[in-house]
Parts: sequence; structure tokens; C-alpha cells
Amino acid sequence: MAKVRSIDEREALLRGITDLHVHTMPDVRQRKLSDIELAKEAARVGARAVVIKSHLVPTMDRAFITEKVVPGIRVFGGITLNSPVGGLNAAAVDIAIKMGAKFVWLPTSYSAHEKRAMGTSGGVECVIDGKPVPDLVEVLKLVAQNDIVLSTGHYSAREIRIVVEEAKKQGVKKILVSHPEWTTMDISIEDQKGLADCGVMFERCYARKANGVYDKNFARNLDAIEKLGYQSTIISTDGGQMENPVWTEALSEYIAYLLDAGLCQTIVDKMTKEYPARLLGLDDSGRLL
Repeated sequence: MAKVRSIDEREALLRGITDLHVHTMPDVRQRKLSDIELAKEAARVGARAVVIKSHLVPTMDRAFITEKVVPGIRVFGGITLNSPVGGLNAAAVDIAIKMGAKFVWLPTSYSAHEKRAMGTSGGVECVIDGKPVPDLVEVLKLVAQNDIVLSTGHYSAREIRIVVEEAKKQGVKKILVSHPEWTTMDISIEDQKGLADCGVMFERCYARKANGVYDKNFARNLDAIEKLGYQSTIISTDGGQMENPVWTEALSEYIAYLLDAGLCQTIVDKMTKEYPARLLGLDDSGRLL
């Protein structure tokens, strides 16, 4: 049974957390919060770090400025390899890393798989005829050389497995499968088990969009955690949509659900604090290792 918590009790659940996936303004669609508004909210509740993500433009430069403006919170960004940045553009990745990117997100809303799932054509291919495309290999080499996070984007389980195997071959150590429950991906538990055996982490997010409506994804995520183990799980929101609650409300509700479902505080802390901070390379003080 869900415990009734006051606002202060709910926000106390966010002390020390790191959220690796939040969408903010500026964007081509309206978002709940701007970069600076998110950072202020995160600092207010005692969070440790947030990662701002865009499907369209790099965010590491925005993160740098935001962290200078808002004290008391670490803010990071990266680059999503969708068509607006040239797709699998190794030159863009190289510059993004030199400017402080902590994430390279493979194509998301512009991936060929996503386009096919939505009934359209085009998009960026990472795998053709069962093999990683050459441009992907060049990107993976840069990710490996700089020990940053590779997020596998919006692809099928088969394509992600091929990407992961190539990433491992190139020496990538930090691989995050973003929201495997996402509607156009819907990766089965069996396929997730196979990926887990490759040493990846899974980012399990607040909600998924089906038939144009966002549904809370708590029960599905809890089932996956119970079947695969918490050791491969990172809890994120993928928040910022106007249809969903503001970031503090969404993440505190999600964490409260997991606790009320019987997961102990230690396990929840690992999925929301220890594991995401480790991917960013943060030490106990918040400094980069």
C-alpha cells in the first residue's frame, strides 16, 4: 500500500540523486522547465547532478553555463546523433567531447528504426545487413578513448545487440540502454537479459508514450528490476514534457512507488545515486574523477 507523504517527505527522497535524462528549454517544443529552472529545482531539493538532453542540439555547452549560474548542483550534457547534427558525425562528437560532453546518445527520434515504427521512411541507420555502419565505428572509438557514456538510442533489440558488441570491441566501458520499455522499442525481458550479459546498464524512465498519451511506467519497470536484478538498473525520468508532472514531482513519485513496492532504501539509492554518478565519473564530493 502506498504511503501518504507530505511534500517535504517526497522532496527529501531526492537528496543526493542524479538524473541522467531530462529535457529542458530551449527546444522546438514547449518543455516544463528551462535549463536554469531545472538546475534551481534540483539544487533546492539537494540533488547531486542532472543531465540535460536534446534530440536536436548539443547540451554540454548549455550545461556548462547553467552550472556557473546555479550553485550547488552539477549539470552535464552531451550530443544526440540525430539528423540536425549530421547523424553519426564523428567530427561533431569530437568537438562535443572537447567541450565537456559526458554522453553520446545514438539516434533517437531520427533513428531509422523509429521512423519505420512510426510508419515513415528515412532516418539514421546504425546497422545495415547485420553489421555496424563505418561511421558508427568511428563514433564508438571516440567514446571509448574518452571514457564517456554511450546511450544506444531508439533501435530494435537486435540492432542494439550489434551496437553493444561493436562498442565492447572498440573498448567502450559505459553503455546505457535508454528506456527499453519505450513504445517503439519494447525490448522483451529475454532480450534484456541477453544485453545484461554484455555488461550494459538499463535506464528505466518515468513514463512511456502510447497512442499519443504518456502512461506511468512504474509497474513495468519494477517487473524488469525484479527479473533482471537492480544491479543493471538506473532510474531516470526522461522528464520535461508538458503532459507530465514537473521534474521534482515526477521523480519523487517514481522513487516513492519503488519504496512502497518493497524495494529497500539501499537498493533505490544504488539505482538513483551510486550507479548514475559512477557513469558520470563523479566522486563522493561531486568532483570528476
